[in-house]
Amino acid sequence: MKFILASNSPRRRELLGALISDFTVEPSHFSEEGAGLSARDTALAFACGKAADVAARRPGCAVLGADTVVALGDRILGKPRSADEARRMLALLSGKAHTVYTGVCLIALQGTYSDVVETRVYFRPLEEELIEAYVKSGLPMDKAGAYGIQDGYPLVDRYEGSFTNVVGLPVERLKAILREAGLI
Repeated sequence: MKFILASNSPRRRELLGALISDFTVEPSHFSEEGAGLSARDTALAFACGKAADVAARRPGCAVLGADTVVALGDRILGKPRSADEARRMLALLSGKAHTVYTGVCLIALQGTYSDVVETRVYFRPLEEELIEAYVKSGLPMDKAGAYGIQDGYPLVDRYEGSFTNVVGLPVERLKAILREAGLI
């Protein structure tokens, strides 16, 4: 059975490659417009929407969709649309704890498997110089919450839960889903 990752994220490609060696990438055209859902429900709805979009075009294939949502309390922090928005998001997260939710949805001949993984992330207090250097690097621009835990900048003090979940694909949970579906 052909396996498709419904995401253009290089981080998701790399993480999935640790579990499955033979897959293709076909980005979804699913619209990530806010649906007024909680952060957790948004991550799951968007992951399933992405998987369903690609699965409709590729019947008979196993399709994996994923979506990562960063939430500070009830506020969802998406991908920044500008450097100024990235600065504001990072300043907002500075010295605080927030939650990262990643929804995963696998649509295969055996059925549909989905879940949401939650990780609590604690930011260090960030100095303006660090925020500015990080924003100038361009790294925050394609990431929910305007940061990547893997980027090498000293933003995160600690986290509770899955590191790969914060990167964008909860490998531990995905491995269990792939086993349940009989794909590994």
